[in-house]
Amino acid sequence: MGKRRRKRYQPPGTLPGTLTAHAEAGSAPVQFRAFLYDSERFEERAVAVSEIPSLSPPKKGVLWLDVAGLSDPGAIRAVGDRFGMHPLAQEDVLNVPQRPKVEWYGENLLMVLWQVRFPKPSEQLSFFVREGVVISFQETAGDSFEPVRERIRHGGGRIRGQGADYLLYSLCDAVLDAFFPMLERLGDEMEELDERVISTPVPETFAAIRAVKRQLLSVRHAVWPSRDAMNLLLIEEHALIRPGTKVFLRDCYDHTVQLMDMVNVYRELAAGLVEEYQSAVSNRMNEVMKVLTIVASFFIPLTFIVGIYGMNFDPDASPFNMPELKWMYGYPAVMILMAAVAGGMFWHFRKKKWL
Repeated sequence: MGKRRRKRYQPPGTLPGTLTAHAEAGSAPVQFRAFLYDSERFEERAVAVSEIPSLSPPKKGVLWLDVAGLSDPGAIRAVGDRFGMHPLAQEDVLNVPQRPKVEWYGENLLMVLWQVRFPKPSEQLSFFVREGVVISFQETAGDSFEPVRERIRHGGGRIRGQGADYLLYSLCDAVLDAFFPMLERLGDEMEELDERVISTPVPETFAAIRAVKRQLLSVRHAVWPSRDAMNLLLIEEHALIRPGTKVFLRDCYDHTVQLMDMVNVYRELAAGLVEEYQSAVSNRMNEVMKVLTIVASFFIPLTFIVGIYGMNFDPDASPFNMPELKWMYGYPAVMILMAAVAGGMFWHFRKKKWL
């Protein structure tokens, strides 16, 4: 059985703001990609660690620094120091998994979300936002941001003419939208399991139900606190989040509510599948026991008859000691009697609809 939880917490008593790579970060180098854009221009390029100190917030437009990998605390510290990230915010980025949340640090904002990509474990996504700058941190390369990148590259939609808060909305929207096809796939899988539970209630079916329940639990852990985080962005009054962007953030909040409704429905369906499986196994066992009981019932009177004529009494010693043993038709008569008893029981069981 694979691991269900990731233990990445720092040792108790560690100083606040301590940056250490977690045990599962691997040795792959941290990758940086910068997107600099406004309504009139666009620039995309890979950035080396040595170039981080030379990056600066643009006077016009938005700088999006996409960071993939958390194996190098020094690189994360360089980014944080260059753009004024609070030490606790830097620690939250590295010390994963954090609960999805929103944290305000003066004029800056840190937002944490989760992305769930089965069969891989859940991964943390962190967004640091300040005026004109968005920095996204992901544990490994591979995310759901490609549609956002394409809109920035080709000038699709309104993203090129908006600020950092709108980019934050776009990234959050991409993360939340990625949950819908996953939940639809789980829904299709549960429909298939519903048929398998009735037709083939075998241990493999039960293992598949448990796997779906674990996946739904992972999605719930990712979506439930995300709803609170999106709501906090809506109710907090801050210059970094403009009123026009809150209209779009409200759509993200609606997505989290819809996702939670889907998760709750699917969890109830999964719980019902477990009950159906247990009921199907019990019914199947009852059918097996019914057949075995009926077969045994046929042999009980036959065994009784055979037991009587298996007694060792001498018919020559007394006329009462089984005189039919010396009858010429004794054996055929007993066989006919046994057949009649079995036939009578069969007729009785059919009349009672036990067969």
